[in-house]
Formats: sequence, structure tokens, C-alpha cells
Amino acid sequence: MKQNKVYGLLGLAARGRNLVSGEFATENAIKGGKAMMIVVARDASDNTKKRFMDRCSYYEVPIHIYGTKEELGRAIGTEERSSIALLDEGLAHTITKHLEELQD
Repeated sequence: MKQNKVYGLLGLAARGRNLVSGEFATENAIKGGKAMMIVVARDASDNTKKRFMDRCSYYEVPIHIYGTKEELGRAIGTEERSSIALLDEGLAHTITKHLEELQD
């Protein structure tokens, strides 16, 4: 149930143009200081996960490993996506709360 909420919020962010997806756009959002939170798919390559973990650590951006590439892409209305950057602080905070509840 909570999973649907996370994907629903990602879809809402996409429709409101409050996220960017794909490795290049996500990386630019981190470097440009626009990213409030990063979501990387569990089935992304180890190299991709490490690169985003390192970048997020350096730029102090919260990162979550969640979902699959297919699920993330479907949630935002595109093909498979291994990474998403949320640009809205409020949405990022809400999604983080739901992700933390899923881990409990």
C-alpha cells in the first residue's frame, strides 16, 4: 500500500515538472544544487549506485535505493529509469517519510 503512495508521489512530481530523470539530468541536478533527493533503482548497476552515492555524499543530497528501473519509469510515465532527482523540497520530504515507513 505504501509503495503505491511513493510511486503516486513520484508521478505527481513528474506531472508538476518537479523532477528530472536519467543519469545525465540527475547528475546535473545534483551538481547544480537543484536536487532535493535522489532515487536510484535497486536493479541499477553497482557502478551507477556507487557513482550516485559518492556524488550525493559530496553534495550532501539525500539518496534512496528504491524500486526497479521499470517501476520508476512507469511511475513517472517514461521508459525504464535508473535514477530520479526530485527538485521540490516538500515532495522530497513527503516521499522520504513514506520510504522510511516502508523500512519499519
